Amino acid sequence: MKRMINILLTLFLFLISSIDSPLKGNELDSLTHKGIRQIYSIDFTGAEETFRRIIADYPEHPSGRFFLAMIDWWKILLDLDIEKYDDIFFQKIEDVVYQCDEILKREPQNVDALFFKGGAIGFRGRLRAIRESWLKAADDGREALPIVQRASKIDPDNKDVELGFGIYNYYASVIPDRYPLIKPLMLFFPNGDKEKGINQLRNTAFNGKYANYEARYFLMTLYFQFESDAYAAEEFAKLLNEDFPDNPVFERWRGRIAVRRGAMQLADSLFMNVYNKCKLNYPGYNNKGEREAVYYLGVHHKDNRNIDSAKYFFHRCEELSLGMDKKEESGFLINSVLYLGMLYDESGEREKAIEFYNRVLKMKDFSSSRKWAESYIKTPYRR
Repeated sequence: MKRMINILLTLFLFLISSIDSPLKGNELDSLTHKGIRQIYSIDFTGAEETFRRIIADYPEHPSGRFFLAMIDWWKILLDLDIEKYDDIFFQKIEDVVYQCDEILKREPQNVDALFFKGGAIGFRGRLRAIRESWLKAADDGREALPIVQRASKIDPDNKDVELGFGIYNYYASVIPDRYPLIKPLMLFFPNGDKEKGINQLRNTAFNGKYANYEARYFLMTLYFQFESDAYAAEEFAKLLNEDFPDNPVFERWRGRIAVRRGAMQLADSLFMNVYNKCKLNYPGYNNKGEREAVYYLGVHHKDNRNIDSAKYFFHRCEELSLGMDKKEESGFLINSVLYLGMLYDESGEREKAIEFYNRVLKMKDFSSSRKWAESYIKTPYRR
């Protein structure tokens, strides 16, 4: 249910407007592009310098404050289990909303203020959903939608706004059928249109001025998670990964998609990159990223009968998981322990193998893990 509500509330993520007014000039436009790329490149220090410069040079424009908040949003995205950035993120969002409201008191038709206010409220709602504050998140969703609809009427040619409408049209169409429990909630919102939503997202992905990267991100994930089309997902994963090769979110997504497509050489290359960057302490390459990387590296070596290398990576995955799994065992841990038992069986270390199989039996069942462990206790695993 948590995932369903989170997806529903994601429908109300509306990003930003175009900053095309001749009064604002090319410098603001150039600085904004620079700062956005710095955020996606996980260069948070550089991005903060850029957007603080915008605040200093263009104090009446809400973009600087909005994107300062987006720096914290990406810090949160890199590890959703860490909540230390939540309070500062919420405070920065309040600053954006306050500034936009002050502008709208003077200029009720100010498109920039409407878009940035709608986007800020949408992001606030999204984090509230992640933190399971459902009622507040739903209120944010309902508040954001009419703001951006109003802005779109004022500036109907804006390609970036199609990001929000594309997200809404797609998910409002597919979610109720996949998750019937959500249908009653959708009575309060307009109907969706799946094909229209995909077309809107693709239009923004290739023609958007500022929201093109976010549109590509959503297309990548919806093709992978809902359309089960890993080849279409790869199109956008490749674009994002090549534009931002040191963004761990994009690199790990492309690795997962490669695994789904059976492109194991590509997956091995991507996850080895992730692993090495974690070891070198690249920004954003954390224990979660390393755990995922070593797991898939272990699978790759196991499938290629590189037993010693597979053991090394699965033991590292086990070590990381034991330090990270707080409430219950993760699939990474359970599979790693099971596979280690199988690998020790392959290398003729039967007692060690049984030790790992018995550990699996003490864990929660994951993808028939207990059944496999029981069978290998009775009959040693052989490829």
